[in-house]
Amino acid sequence: MDMIRVNNLTKFFGAKHAVDGISFAVERGEVLGFLGPNGAGKSTTMRMITGFIPPTSGEITVGGFDMLENPLPAKRLIGYLPENAPAYTDMTVHGFLSFAAEIRGLHGGARKKAVSRAVEMCFLEAVLHQSVETLSKGYRHRTCFAQSIIHDPDVLILDEPTDGLDPNQKHEVRQLIRRMGATKAIIFSTHILEEVDAVCSRAVIIDRGRIVANGTPQQLRQKSEWSGAVTLRVIGINAATLQQRLIQIPAAKKITVIKEDATSVTARVFPQPGSNSVLAQGVADAAQGWRIEEMHTEEGRLDEVFRSITLPDTAKQAEAKQ
Repeated sequence: MDMIRVNNLTKFFGAKHAVDGISFAVERGEVLGFLGPNGAGKSTTMRMITGFIPPTSGEITVGGFDMLENPLPAKRLIGYLPENAPAYTDMTVHGFLSFAAEIRGLHGGARKKAVSRAVEMCFLEAVLHQSVETLSKGYRHRTCFAQSIIHDPDVLILDEPTDGLDPNQKHEVRQLIRRMGATKAIIFSTHILEEVDAVCSRAVIIDRGRIVANGTPQQLRQKSEWSGAVTLRVIGINAATLQQRLIQIPAAKKITVIKEDATSVTARVFPQPGSNSVLAQGVADAAQGWRIEEMHTEEGRLDEVFRSITLPDTAKQAEAKQ
């Protein structure tokens, strides 16, 4: 069963169309990365899924419960980490987590066990009795992450969960999300593309309120111009000779010379659409008789896919002219 299902979700803020008819689903055991430029509609969508704000139109179900018609059982299934990690700053970490557990309906021994579990999972032992206002940004963020998992929810909605963390802390949180993703349905937004490979089983790219890409990290990389490109370094020929022969390969779209010196030339051959898997053989055949120092096939690049999908058309045209 889909733990989260969003159907034709729309949100207007006055005349601004913040979310424009998006639909997707997340199953248990799936970690969905939510990507997009600032202002794309990511946080607004996540707030609607949690029931924090109502949609203008559309349907949201969590664990089979309609968020609009039956919100309480739906919200009980959700752990939510909003952006900017809000908390009651005059409370200690222990006090804040105890409070969060209590309002989630946990009391007595169950509350103590839940707090201890969250503290251990989020590595908060060293600051347990500090007030939240004295914490570093990283520890404050971890404290708020801990409240989102205090009741061991089936669904996690995490808005920039690694924001403000140092590299070690980011690694810890990514590991935690990956482990929890085996049994929960998780959506988390991020601007860090490496987190998609590190954590996600699938990713959605949203731009100007619409979903513009949806797939596994590998499927998204295959949309990259770099996917299947062949880079080679050849000794004893010049760039003009190399380009003249390689551009005749049917699977080749363009040739880019990376470096040329007195003895060698390094170039990259980009594939025609749909020719990723056959370009390498075409290059190898065309390069027969050449002294090849190095040759390898490139993987697709998520950053290039992200930019090609979300850059405004004017910016794409400016880049193309450079």
